[in-house]
Parts: sequence; C-alpha cells; structure tokens
Amino acid sequence: MGTPASFTCRETLRDGTPIEIRALRPEDEAGMLAALDQASMQTRQRRFFAPKRHFSDRERAYFMEIDFENHVALVACAEDAGREVIIGGGRYVVATPGCAEMAFVVVDAWQGRGIGTLLAQHLIALACKAGLTELTAEVMSDNTAMRRVFERLGFSPAAKRDPQTIHLALKLT
Repeated sequence: MGTPASFTCRETLRDGTPIEIRALRPEDEAGMLAALDQASMQTRQRRFFAPKRHFSDRERAYFMEIDFENHVALVACAEDAGREVIIGGGRYVVATPGCAEMAFVVVDAWQGRGIGTLLAQHLIALACKAGLTELTAEVMSDNTAMRRVFERLGFSPAAKRDPQTIHLALKLT
C-alpha cells in the first residue's frame, strides 16, 4: 500500500467506469474547489452541516494542509475530455489518540455509483495501518445514502449528540 502520502489505486465503479483514488496533493486545491462548486447545496449541507457557498482562506488551507498522520485525505478522480477531474473526496482527522473522524463528499452526478464506499474502504485500511483503534462519523439524520454506506462497512450508531445528526463509530482491529 505504501505510505498514505503516495497512495494511489485504480478502481472500477459498479457501472464499469474506471477511476483513480489517490492521496490529495497540494496542486489539487483548484480541482477540489471545482468539485465542491459542482456539488448541490444539499450535498454541501450534508457534508459541512451548513449551506456553504464559499470557503474562507482558512478553510481552504485546512482542507489542503494534510500531514498524512493526523490528517489523511484521498480524492476520487475520473477522466473528462482527456483531463483528470476530482469527483469526490474523503478524509479522516485524528481527534483523540487512536480515534479519528471521517467525512466524505461526492459530486452529485457521481453519487450512487460506489465512490463513497471505495473512499471509505481505503481510508479504513489506511487508518488500520496507522494503528488507529476507532473511526467515527457524524451524518445528518436525513442522509440515508451515507448512513447505509457507513452501516455496510460496520459502523454502528453511538451516543446521540444532536437530533439532526447521527454519530457512528467503527472499532478497528
């Protein structure tokens, strides 16, 4: 698998479309922002828990300042008119020793094709390799598709913190 910073993997979606899942790179900022611009307001609301239209310099810096120890980020890329475009991304951030929180976003036109599941599977493998013992996720209660992804991967509901969100956890072995 190599180091998280050099991670790259070719995958084939359920419909046969080839994609690449790889580590987020410093030069990906424009592509990442373009992908977020293509995401609907509902998708951004579900990812950021707020109807984000724009991201501050500080938020953009946070997205891009990946150390691949405490903050690991992967992107899913596809070819469009001969060039690579980012169609989704996932990350985990270590919150407490041994425990990290995961989050994902997939561009609307690419949702429902298994990209979130693939990103999650690779992040879980990287988290295990890094020695983490638990992954968590906060999902909006109405986001049934993402809840199903996490549940299929073994995440279970944990302590409820807010009526609009569901806290999920996965113990890693």
